[in-house]
Amino acid sequence: MAKRALITGITGQDGSYLAELLLDKGYHVTGLVRRSSAMARSRIDHLTQQIQGGSRLELVYGDMNDGASLNRIVHQVQPDEVYNLAGQSHVRVSFEMPEHTADIDALGSLRLLEAIREAGLETKFYQASTSELFGQRGEEPLSEATPFHPRSPYAIAKLFAHWTTVNYREVYGLYACNGILFNHESPRRGENFVTRKITLAAARIKLGLQDTLSLGNLDARRDWGYARDYMEAAWLMLQQPKADDYVVATGEAHSVRELLDEAFAYLNLDWQQYVSTDERHLRPSEVDTVVGDATKARQILGWHSRTSFRELVRMMVDADLAALKP
Repeated sequence: MAKRALITGITGQDGSYLAELLLDKGYHVTGLVRRSSAMARSRIDHLTQQIQGGSRLELVYGDMNDGASLNRIVHQVQPDEVYNLAGQSHVRVSFEMPEHTADIDALGSLRLLEAIREAGLETKFYQASTSELFGQRGEEPLSEATPFHPRSPYAIAKLFAHWTTVNYREVYGLYACNGILFNHESPRRGENFVTRKITLAAARIKLGLQDTLSLGNLDARRDWGYARDYMEAAWLMLQQPKADDYVVATGEAHSVRELLDEAFAYLNLDWQQYVSTDERHLRPSEVDTVVGDATKARQILGWHSRTSFRELVRMMVDADLAALKP
Protein backbone atom coordinates (compact mmCIF):
# COMPACT_ATOMS: atom_id res chain seq x y z
CA MET A 1 0.00 0.00 0.00
CA ALA A 2 1.34 3.42 -0.94
CA LYS A 3 2.51 5.71 1.81
CA ARG A 4 0.34 8.78 2.40
CA ALA A 5 1.96 12.19 2.72
CA LEU A 6 0.37 15.54 3.58
CA ILE A 7 2.21 18.65 2.38
CA THR A 8 1.28 22.12 3.59
CA GLY A 9 2.56 24.83 1.29
CA ILE A 10 2.43 22.50 -1.71
CA THR A 11 2.01 25.42 -4.13
CA GLY A 12 5.31 26.98 -3.02
CA GLN A 13 8.79 26.37 -4.35
CA ASP A 14 9.66 23.65 -1.83
CA GLY A 15 6.22 22.06 -1.85
CA SER A 16 6.21 21.59 -5.61
CA TYR A 17 9.62 19.90 -5.64
CA LEU A 18 8.73 17.71 -2.66
CA ALA A 19 5.46 16.65 -4.29
CA GLU A 20 7.37 15.59 -7.42
CA LEU A 21 9.86 13.63 -5.34
CA LEU A 22 7.21 11.82 -3.32
CA LEU A 23 5.08 10.99 -6.36
CA ASP A 24 8.17 9.54 -8.05
CA LYS A 25 8.62 7.34 -4.98
CA GLY A 26 5.07 6.02 -5.21
CA TYR A 27 3.42 8.06 -2.45
CA HIS A 28 -0.15 9.22 -2.39
CA VAL A 29 0.22 12.97 -1.87
CA THR A 30 -2.34 15.33 -0.38
CA GLY A 31 -1.59 19.03 -0.62
CA LEU A 32 -3.17 21.66 1.59
CA VAL A 33 -4.16 24.81 -0.30
CA ARG A 34 -5.92 27.96 0.83
CA ARG A 35 -9.20 29.07 -0.68
CA SER A 36 -8.32 32.48 -2.09
CA SER A 37 -9.11 34.75 -5.00
CA ALA A 38 -5.59 34.42 -6.44
CA MET A 39 -5.36 30.61 -6.63
CA ALA A 40 -1.65 30.80 -7.53
CA ARG A 41 -0.80 27.22 -8.46
CA SER A 42 1.59 27.69 -11.36
CA ARG A 43 4.32 25.64 -9.67
CA ILE A 44 2.14 22.53 -9.51
CA ASP A 45 0.07 22.95 -12.68
CA HIS A 46 2.05 20.13 -14.30
CA LEU A 47 1.18 17.90 -11.34
CA THR A 48 -2.47 18.85 -10.91
CA GLN A 49 -3.12 17.74 -14.47
CA GLN A 50 -2.73 14.23 -13.07
CA ILE A 51 -5.61 14.68 -10.60
CA GLN A 52 -8.21 13.27 -12.95
CA GLY A 53 -8.66 9.53 -13.15
CA GLY A 54 -7.67 8.39 -9.66
CA SER A 55 -4.28 10.03 -9.47
CA ARG A 56 -2.09 9.77 -6.39
CA LEU A 57 -2.22 13.56 -5.97
CA GLU A 58 -5.14 15.48 -4.48
CA LEU A 59 -5.60 18.98 -3.10
CA VAL A 60 -7.71 19.85 -0.07
CA TYR A 61 -8.75 23.24 1.25
CA GLY A 62 -7.48 24.34 4.63
CA ASP A 63 -5.56 27.09 6.37
CA MET A 64 -2.75 27.20 8.91
CA ASN A 65 -4.70 29.75 10.97
CA ASP A 66 -7.72 27.42 11.23
CA GLY A 67 -7.15 24.58 13.67
CA ALA A 68 -10.50 22.98 12.86
CA SER A 69 -9.60 22.57 9.19
CA LEU A 70 -6.22 21.07 10.09
CA ASN A 71 -7.86 18.58 12.48
CA ARG A 72 -10.36 17.60 9.80
CA ILE A 73 -7.67 17.08 7.16
CA VAL A 74 -5.40 15.03 9.42
CA HIS A 75 -8.30 12.75 10.41
CA GLN A 76 -9.40 12.49 6.77
CA VAL A 77 -5.97 11.79 5.23
CA GLN A 78 -4.41 9.83 8.12
CA PRO A 79 -0.95 10.59 6.71
CA ASP A 80 2.14 8.50 7.31
CA GLU A 81 4.23 11.66 6.84
CA VAL A 82 3.43 15.35 7.22
CA TYR A 83 5.68 18.02 5.73
CA ASN A 84 4.92 21.49 7.09
CA LEU A 85 6.24 23.86 4.44
CA ALA A 86 3.51 26.51 4.70
CA GLY A 87 4.24 29.98 5.95
CA GLN A 88 5.06 33.60 5.32
CA SER A 89 8.70 33.11 4.34
CA HIS A 90 9.96 36.57 3.38
CA VAL A 91 12.14 38.16 6.08
CA ARG A 92 11.63 41.77 4.96
CA VAL A 93 7.86 41.32 4.73
CA SER A 94 7.78 39.91 8.28
CA PHE A 95 8.74 43.33 9.63
CA GLU A 96 5.70 44.80 7.88
CA MET A 97 3.35 41.93 8.83
CA PRO A 98 4.68 40.55 12.15
CA GLU A 99 1.32 39.43 13.52
CA HIS A 100 0.37 37.52 10.37
CA THR A 101 3.84 35.94 10.25
CA ALA A 102 3.55 34.78 13.87
CA ASP A 103 0.05 33.41 13.37
CA ILE A 104 0.96 31.31 10.33
CA ASP A 105 4.59 30.37 10.96
CA ALA A 106 4.48 29.90 14.75
CA LEU A 107 0.92 29.07 15.78
CA GLY A 108 0.20 27.31 12.49
CA SER A 109 2.88 24.74 13.27
CA LEU A 110 1.49 24.29 16.78
CA ARG A 111 -2.03 23.73 15.40
CA LEU A 112 -0.76 21.09 12.98
CA LEU A 113 1.27 19.23 15.61
CA GLU A 114 -1.70 19.31 17.98
CA ALA A 115 -3.94 17.90 15.23
CA ILE A 116 -1.51 14.98 14.78
CA ARG A 117 -1.28 14.39 18.53
CA GLU A 118 -5.06 14.46 19.03
CA ALA A 119 -5.59 12.07 16.12
CA GLY A 120 -3.38 9.51 17.87
CA LEU A 121 -1.59 8.64 14.64
CA GLU A 122 1.98 7.37 14.28
CA THR A 123 2.64 10.14 11.79
CA LYS A 124 6.14 11.36 11.06
CA PHE A 125 6.36 15.16 11.06
CA TYR A 126 8.79 17.45 9.25
CA GLN A 127 9.02 21.12 10.23
CA ALA A 128 10.62 23.55 7.77
CA SER A 129 13.03 25.35 10.05
CA THR A 130 15.48 27.98 8.82
CA SER A 131 19.01 29.34 9.10
CA GLU A 132 17.43 32.67 10.06
CA LEU A 133 17.17 31.20 13.58
CA PHE A 134 20.90 31.82 14.05
CA GLY A 135 20.85 35.55 13.30
CA GLN A 136 24.17 37.36 13.46
CA ARG A 137 26.36 34.92 15.35
CA GLY A 138 29.81 36.12 14.38
CA GLU A 139 30.93 32.51 14.10
CA GLU A 140 30.99 30.25 11.06
CA PRO A 141 29.98 27.71 10.00
CA LEU A 142 26.69 27.20 11.83
CA SER A 143 25.65 23.74 13.03
CA GLU A 144 22.93 22.10 15.11
CA ALA A 145 24.96 22.99 18.24
CA THR A 146 25.13 26.74 17.48
CA PRO A 147 22.92 28.86 19.80
CA PHE A 148 20.02 30.68 18.16
CA HIS A 149 19.69 34.48 18.04
CA PRO A 150 16.76 35.40 15.76
CA ARG A 151 16.74 38.94 14.36
CA SER A 152 13.39 39.27 12.58
CA PRO A 153 9.71 38.53 13.24
CA TYR A 154 10.05 35.70 10.72
CA ALA A 155 12.98 34.15 12.57
CA ILE A 156 11.26 34.54 15.94
CA ALA A 157 8.11 32.83 14.65
CA LYS A 158 10.18 30.03 13.17
CA LEU A 159 12.04 29.64 16.47
CA PHE A 160 8.70 29.09 18.22
CA ALA A 161 7.83 26.43 15.63
CA HIS A 162 11.27 24.83 15.94
CA TRP A 163 11.12 24.46 19.73
CA THR A 164 7.47 23.38 19.59
CA THR A 165 8.53 20.55 17.28
CA VAL A 166 11.29 19.54 19.71
CA ASN A 167 8.80 19.75 22.59
CA TYR A 168 6.24 17.47 20.92
CA ARG A 169 9.02 14.99 20.18
CA GLU A 170 10.33 14.96 23.74
CA VAL A 171 7.09 15.31 25.70
CA TYR A 172 4.58 13.38 23.57
CA GLY A 173 6.93 10.99 21.77
CA LEU A 174 5.95 12.19 18.30
CA TYR A 175 8.34 11.44 15.46
CA ALA A 176 9.06 15.12 14.72
CA CYS A 177 12.07 16.58 12.90
CA ASN A 178 13.34 20.08 12.17
CA GLY A 179 15.13 20.65 8.90
CA ILE A 180 17.27 23.76 9.50
CA LEU A 181 17.55 24.64 5.84
CA PHE A 182 19.87 27.38 4.69
CA ASN A 183 18.92 29.54 1.70
CA HIS A 184 17.70 27.35 -1.14
CA GLU A 185 16.71 28.66 -4.55
CA SER A 186 15.44 27.51 -7.94
CA PRO A 187 13.65 28.75 -11.05
CA ARG A 188 10.47 28.42 -8.94
CA ARG A 189 11.66 30.92 -6.32
CA GLY A 190 9.33 33.86 -5.74
CA GLU A 191 10.18 37.02 -7.66
CA ASN A 192 10.45 39.07 -4.45
CA PHE A 193 13.49 37.08 -3.25
CA VAL A 194 16.89 38.56 -4.16
CA THR A 195 18.17 35.54 -6.13
CA ARG A 196 15.17 35.42 -8.43
CA LYS A 197 14.96 39.20 -8.57
CA ILE A 198 18.51 39.22 -9.95
CA THR A 199 18.19 36.36 -12.45
CA LEU A 200 14.88 37.68 -13.75
CA ALA A 201 16.24 41.21 -14.11
CA ALA A 202 19.34 39.95 -15.93
CA ALA A 203 17.14 38.08 -18.40
CA ARG A 204 14.81 41.04 -18.88
CA ILE A 205 17.71 43.47 -19.39
CA LYS A 206 19.28 41.10 -21.91
CA LEU A 207 16.02 41.03 -23.87
CA GLY A 208 15.53 44.79 -23.66
CA LEU A 209 12.50 44.51 -21.38
CA GLN A 210 14.04 46.28 -18.37
CA ASP A 211 16.65 49.02 -17.89
CA THR A 212 17.68 48.99 -14.23
CA LEU A 213 17.58 46.96 -11.02
CA SER A 214 17.42 48.34 -7.47
CA LEU A 215 18.72 46.21 -4.57
CA GLY A 216 19.65 46.50 -0.91
CA ASN A 217 22.80 45.15 0.76
CA LEU A 218 25.15 43.86 -1.94
CA ASP A 219 27.68 42.64 0.61
CA ALA A 220 25.33 40.20 2.37
CA ARG A 221 26.70 36.66 2.10
CA ARG A 222 24.47 33.59 2.03
CA ASP A 223 24.80 29.82 1.74
CA TRP A 224 22.72 29.24 -1.40
CA GLY A 225 21.70 25.75 -2.50
CA TYR A 226 19.21 24.15 -4.89
CA ALA A 227 15.71 23.62 -3.49
CA ARG A 228 15.22 20.25 -5.18
CA ASP A 229 18.36 18.89 -3.48
CA TYR A 230 17.14 20.20 -0.13
CA MET A 231 13.76 18.50 -0.40
CA GLU A 232 15.57 15.19 -0.77
CA ALA A 233 17.16 15.92 2.61
CA ALA A 234 13.73 16.62 4.11
CA TRP A 235 12.46 13.24 2.90
CA LEU A 236 15.55 11.45 4.20
CA MET A 237 14.98 12.87 7.69
CA LEU A 238 11.67 11.03 7.96
CA GLN A 239 13.20 7.72 6.81
CA GLN A 240 15.53 7.39 9.81
CA PRO A 241 14.84 5.10 12.79
CA LYS A 242 15.02 8.08 15.16
CA ALA A 243 13.68 11.62 14.78
CA ASP A 244 16.25 14.41 15.00
CA ASP A 245 17.12 17.90 13.75
CA TYR A 246 19.51 18.58 10.87
CA VAL A 247 21.26 21.52 9.25
CA VAL A 248 21.01 21.38 5.45
CA ALA A 249 23.51 23.61 3.64
CA THR A 250 26.26 23.68 1.02
CA GLY A 251 28.97 24.96 3.37
CA GLU A 252 29.83 27.81 0.98
CA ALA A 253 28.91 31.48 1.31
CA HIS A 254 28.54 33.84 -1.65
CA SER A 255 27.74 37.55 -1.65
CA VAL A 256 24.96 39.28 -3.53
CA ARG A 257 27.75 40.88 -5.62
CA GLU A 258 28.99 37.41 -6.59
CA LEU A 259 25.46 36.44 -7.57
CA LEU A 260 25.24 39.55 -9.75
CA ASP A 261 28.64 38.72 -11.29
CA GLU A 262 27.55 35.19 -12.14
CA ALA A 263 24.09 36.01 -13.50
CA PHE A 264 24.99 39.05 -15.60
CA ALA A 265 28.35 37.75 -16.88
CA TYR A 266 26.57 34.60 -18.07
CA LEU A 267 24.61 36.90 -20.41
CA ASN A 268 27.70 38.99 -21.33
CA LEU A 269 26.43 41.96 -19.31
CA ASP A 270 28.18 44.24 -16.80
CA TRP A 271 25.81 44.47 -13.85
CA GLN A 272 27.38 47.71 -12.57
CA GLN A 273 25.86 49.52 -15.54
CA TYR A 274 22.35 48.56 -14.47
CA VAL A 275 22.23 47.98 -10.69
CA SER A 276 21.76 50.60 -7.98
CA THR A 277 21.20 50.32 -4.23
CA ASP A 278 18.30 51.73 -2.25
CA GLU A 279 17.94 51.83 1.54
CA ARG A 280 14.26 50.90 1.21
CA HIS A 281 15.38 47.36 0.41
CA LEU A 282 17.45 47.00 3.58
CA ARG A 283 16.22 45.01 6.57
CA PRO A 284 15.82 46.87 9.89
CA SER A 285 18.33 44.35 11.30
CA GLU A 286 20.72 42.85 8.80
CA VAL A 287 22.46 39.48 9.01
CA ASP A 288 25.73 39.90 7.13
CA THR A 289 27.03 36.35 6.64
CA VAL A 290 25.37 32.95 6.88
CA VAL A 291 27.05 29.62 6.09
CA GLY A 292 26.07 26.19 7.35
CA ASP A 293 27.79 23.00 8.46
CA ALA A 294 25.86 19.99 7.16
CA THR A 295 28.27 17.38 8.55
CA LYS A 296 25.51 15.65 10.53
CA ALA A 297 23.26 15.38 7.47
CA ARG A 298 26.14 13.91 5.45
CA GLN A 299 27.06 11.39 8.12
CA ILE A 300 23.57 10.22 9.16
CA LEU A 301 21.37 10.92 6.13
CA GLY A 302 24.03 10.35 3.49
CA TRP A 303 23.01 13.68 1.97
CA HIS A 304 25.09 16.30 0.25
CA SER A 305 24.36 19.22 -2.05
CA ARG A 306 24.82 18.13 -5.66
CA THR A 307 24.31 21.49 -7.39
CA SER A 308 27.04 24.15 -7.41
CA PHE A 309 26.43 27.88 -6.97
CA ARG A 310 27.31 28.52 -10.62
CA GLU A 311 25.04 25.73 -11.86
CA LEU A 312 22.17 27.05 -9.75
CA VAL A 313 22.46 30.66 -10.94
CA ARG A 314 22.76 29.65 -14.58
CA MET A 315 19.81 27.28 -14.26
CA MET A 316 17.70 30.16 -12.95
CA VAL A 317 18.85 32.58 -15.65
CA ASP A 318 18.13 30.01 -18.38
CA ALA A 319 14.64 29.38 -17.00
CA ASP A 320 13.85 33.10 -16.83
CA LEU A 321 15.10 33.65 -20.38
CA ALA A 322 13.03 30.77 -21.69
CA ALA A 323 9.89 32.03 -19.92
CA LEU A 324 10.33 35.57 -21.28
CA LYS A 325 11.01 34.73 -24.89
CA PRO A 326 7.92 34.73 -27.14
